[in-house]
Amino acid sequence: MTHTRFDPSQADGQWQRAWEEAQCFRADSDSPKPKSYVLEMFPYPSGRIHIGHVRNYTMGDVVARTKKMRGFEVLHPMGWDAFGMPAENAAMEKNIHPGTWTYQNIAGMKAQLKRLGFALDWTREFATCDPEYYGHEQALFLDLYEAGLVYRKESAVNWDPVDQTVLANEQVIDGRGWRSGALVEKRKLSQWFLKITDFAQELLDGLGELKDWPDKVRLMQENWIGKSQGLQFRFGLTNGETVEVYSTRPDTIFGASFVAVAPDHPIAQGLGARDAQAAAFIEKCREGGTTAAELETAEKLGYDTGIAAVHPLDRRRNLPVYIANFVLMEYGTGAVMGVPAHDQRDFDFATKYDLPIVRVVAADAADADAPLAAAETGDGTLVNSGFLDGMAVARAKRAVIDRAEGEGWGAGKTVWRLRDWGVSRQRYWGTPIPFIHCDACGVVPVSKSQLPVTLPEDVDLSIPGNPLARHPTWKLISCPECGGAANRETDTLDTFVDSSWYFLRFASQPADRPFDPQEIAAWMPVNQYIGGIEHAILHLLYSRFWTQALKRIGKIDVAEPFASLFTQGMVTHETYRAPDGRWLAPEDVDNRGGGVIEKANGQPVEVGRVVKMSKSKKNVVDPDAIIDRYGADAVRWFMLSDSPPERDLPWSESGIEGCARFVQRLWRLFAEFNPQASGEDKALSRATHQAIAAVGGAIDELSFNKAVARIYEMTTAAEKATPSAARTEAIRTLALLVSPMMPHLAESGWAAMGQSGLVAEQVWPEVDPALLVEDEVTIAVQVKGKLRDTLTVPKGLPNAEVEALALASEKIQRALDGAPVRKVIVVPDRLVNLVA
Repeated sequence: MTHTRFDPSQADGQWQRAWEEAQCFRADSDSPKPKSYVLEMFPYPSGRIHIGHVRNYTMGDVVARTKKMRGFEVLHPMGWDAFGMPAENAAMEKNIHPGTWTYQNIAGMKAQLKRLGFALDWTREFATCDPEYYGHEQALFLDLYEAGLVYRKESAVNWDPVDQTVLANEQVIDGRGWRSGALVEKRKLSQWFLKITDFAQELLDGLGELKDWPDKVRLMQENWIGKSQGLQFRFGLTNGETVEVYSTRPDTIFGASFVAVAPDHPIAQGLGARDAQAAAFIEKCREGGTTAAELETAEKLGYDTGIAAVHPLDRRRNLPVYIANFVLMEYGTGAVMGVPAHDQRDFDFATKYDLPIVRVVAADAADADAPLAAAETGDGTLVNSGFLDGMAVARAKRAVIDRAEGEGWGAGKTVWRLRDWGVSRQRYWGTPIPFIHCDACGVVPVSKSQLPVTLPEDVDLSIPGNPLARHPTWKLISCPECGGAANRETDTLDTFVDSSWYFLRFASQPADRPFDPQEIAAWMPVNQYIGGIEHAILHLLYSRFWTQALKRIGKIDVAEPFASLFTQGMVTHETYRAPDGRWLAPEDVDNRGGGVIEKANGQPVEVGRVVKMSKSKKNVVDPDAIIDRYGADAVRWFMLSDSPPERDLPWSESGIEGCARFVQRLWRLFAEFNPQASGEDKALSRATHQAIAAVGGAIDELSFNKAVARIYEMTTAAEKATPSAARTEAIRTLALLVSPMMPHLAESGWAAMGQSGLVAEQVWPEVDPALLVEDEVTIAVQVKGKLRDTLTVPKGLPNAEVEALALASEKIQRALDGAPVRKVIVVPDRLVNLVA
């Protein structure tokens, strides 16, 4: 082996071909080895792999390769979350079919992933837009329908006017479509729903078993599921009717100053039919927000109906009834009791319409009549509340529920924030919903023998709206029950359905059914799942529901899809902006003399904050360009270095250059491998085995930066050591330890050392437990409190012997300069202090 530089441009491709020829990473479901399923959230084929993908997949790759070296049969697959609006938008923009655009992107991104040397089982690759995949999805949808977990109804929906489709509540962010960014509108449409609410308790209880999930994700799901216990009760109205409300805080009932109903509530609708002003207000509400989250921040608006509600505990009090824009028919009963002193939304409304604000819970009873600048939501003692005065909140809640139940005007009830999952989407590029509409027979499921229901190729995407609904022939079909003329369902499934079971198809891929339950039992749950925390609600909750639903109907015997979840941080980069407002890419600027300029014209550039990489701000780094320059291993090493993996990683040109230098440093060390060397080096042997244990432990904990740090330490120790058998073994061990992180370098070094086989097929080095125990210690020797020397001695050496060694030191004798030693203080295994 020579001291020439390591050449990644030659090595990367060489070893990638070798792994592929040897089928190193092909998972064998029949293997007797213990199984480990490692999975990163599969990408959308947008056209290019970005650096965030590289970080995500590098982490998973290290886990997968390490598990394989430890004797596991590893499943580490890759595929494509390929349906969705971006493909339709690209089709319209580029005048290309969405399928053509998608598969071209898949080819390009697959080539990029292969360049990074990921240990992926490509034999299990699929895209969710493959008819084979979505045909099986249609079959599962029909299974859920037969089990009563799929239904169709008319409901108010979130309508994205740009994407021309319905959005689930979870897909509306701050009142805007999660993809288009358009302000979402309310509409009423007939939609398909999955009964996720039937699993609310199971989904909540299951969170307690997911010990290896981040606490933040579990809390987000718990809050989204939103179990609450309170009182559902009726107000009598002055017009002779009643209105039913639900409250999680029945203890505050004496603080109620109004009742508000949703614009779609029967009371509002009845008034709107005879009152033009009410009708106009209701229409205005429909133009506003659609989700509870958005309505919390929107201006609170109301319309006084002229009707009053009689307070059930003080019938002398009448509360005005309003139609309000912040009340949703889909939540609770569509009507609420307004308690301004203890709910900020109600406080804002009462302030706007000059309604009473009465404190009924106070931390101190002396504050009962103190004015409020904002709502107080904390705990305390009941005040201004008649028979409840002096009670704690919990006792007062129970007292009001008991009174309501005893008098027959209400009952305690548990409710959930979670709503059924509306899965209908009015777009082309998605899974066709396998149902037929017949005027005579109603809604009829497609026979499984006729699956997949495939998308037509000849569609016109130039007109807004759903091309399936206006296709001249595709939707026309005979009813399978009566034989009469009928129409296919033209809605397609929400793409989150596609990603709610893909991990099952990766594990088992029979041709005649979605999966084999025995194979699922062998591989599932996924042992390590890695992806962004932005998927905490949508994808992760839906996947848990889908898994539990399939278990309930007997398709699988797995309750939770992901045993361990890791949410990695993002890769960030500073932004650059020209004086004319243009965003500039990193390659467009140059840093000269402390000032950043635009290369093209030499003009100064404004350097912005370090933020998430995004195409809109152009602060993205092209992985291909970095691999071309530094090689795959330097990129992989950078992704694992410095920052803890759960934190954001700022991209640094100097950082990647440092990683490239370390690649060469290791290569030079590998060149010094000498199998003929003899002799012991106990300290280096101990460092080697401590590194094996530390690196393996850090990978187990997904603390990749700590593993990197220990490899740096071991490299330094090996470099400084003199030739010996221990040094030879240390260098060989280093090749094994770095192989999950820098596999191409490790393979090249392994081969150059004359070792047999591929590193990818080797066994993780074993630890000698005896060498993990430190049997020597370094003792500081001080004279008059100042450090003058150090001693390396056997651990536990008697104090007298330590004192003798300290006094024998030449450095100590020089420091004493002939002065007699009056006192010696020995701290065992740590310190000797001589007082002269």
